[in-house]
Amino acid sequence: MIKTPETALSSRSVNAVVLVAALGYFVDIYDLLLFGIVRVPSLLSLGYEKGSPLLTEKGEFLINMQMLGMLIGGILWGIIGDKRGRLSVLFGSIFLYSIANIANGMVNSVEAYATWRFIAGIGLAGELGAGITLVAEVMPKEKRGIGTMIVASVGLTGAVVANLVYRLSGDWRMCYYIGGGLGLALLLLRIGVSESGMFKTAQTENVSKGNFLALFSNTKRLSKYLRCILIGLPTWFVIGVLVTFSPEFAKALGIEGEVKGGDAIMYAYTGIVLGDLATGALSQVLKSRLRVMYIFLTLSAITIILYLNAYGVSVATLYLLCGALGFVTGFWVIFVTMSAEQFGTNLRATVTTTTPNFVRGALPLIIIFFNFCKDKLSYMGPDAARINAGLLVGGVIILISGLALRGLKETFHEDLNYVEQL
Repeated sequence: MIKTPETALSSRSVNAVVLVAALGYFVDIYDLLLFGIVRVPSLLSLGYEKGSPLLTEKGEFLINMQMLGMLIGGILWGIIGDKRGRLSVLFGSIFLYSIANIANGMVNSVEAYATWRFIAGIGLAGELGAGITLVAEVMPKEKRGIGTMIVASVGLTGAVVANLVYRLSGDWRMCYYIGGGLGLALLLLRIGVSESGMFKTAQTENVSKGNFLALFSNTKRLSKYLRCILIGLPTWFVIGVLVTFSPEFAKALGIEGEVKGGDAIMYAYTGIVLGDLATGALSQVLKSRLRVMYIFLTLSAITIILYLNAYGVSVATLYLLCGALGFVTGFWVIFVTMSAEQFGTNLRATVTTTTPNFVRGALPLIIIFFNFCKDKLSYMGPDAARINAGLLVGGVIILISGLALRGLKETFHEDLNYVEQL
């Protein structure tokens, strides 16, 4: 256990850390969701025809390149964060995805687009983990939940802003330029942001730092790490399947009128912001992360059932249900905070950076599982198969998340000033 007064920072320094981490995550989410919003118009402008199978094929290729970048970047940034410091990752990731954003606005081919989505993915992988790790380490343990709540809540509004910017401008290239400009402008705020005292002190310890493979060398440590990943799966099932494909679910539910994926995402992320505020505040009241997670997992199961049984409702009602889905799965801040609190300082950035990216990276597997279930249920008809596959996959993911949660310890009062003996 490491104990030193050097870990304490002034209130002004703590506020600066929270502000920069929150705004960095805002631009991060802006870019992460922007591609989904401008995917079709950007590919149309590059010469692909509306309704063409190539439009879907190239879109899937681009999102896969982005996710590959995020998986690789999650590991790289995590290791760097534990070896070189949290600030090096925070500002390095912001710089990289800002440059990639601007370059995305200049592409004239799918090949160039894919290259810069891959680079953007690498950059996007680092900011949240570094920001949450830094905030968790500089704030008092009884208040760090408030700090991470602010980071996640401010950050997630980036999805709402991305949709509004595109709707107002109608120019996908301009949307990318704005995202890149916001990131570069944010780098000017780095003055006054201090490195974590815990990290500085851990540097003096004779222990391995940022050793990603150490997470797999010990059964207990590996189990804890996998559980940290699994508890985050419901959020990306909701966003990646139920909300992203809300137009298809609306058709299966017999809803009349046009349901737009971009608007559904905006409503869902508005709900996630409110959910993050609610889970963060409730964890402070209950002084527990676990109890809040159990409450919101239960609410998630109920809301998924309601969404997939909303036959014949209005388009507006479906959007509200998307918002409700976002709210009940708005435990992203608790999920990432718990990951940071489960491990020692010499592995904390590695864990906190990789876990959210592995959850995001699990989306293709979730979609494969969903399509498998849908095909197996095809005898019911395409609409019924889609609805029942959603119920089945949602139930399995909620169950997995709940079982994973049972094996994690309560971390609300956990002292983070220690290192893992590897």
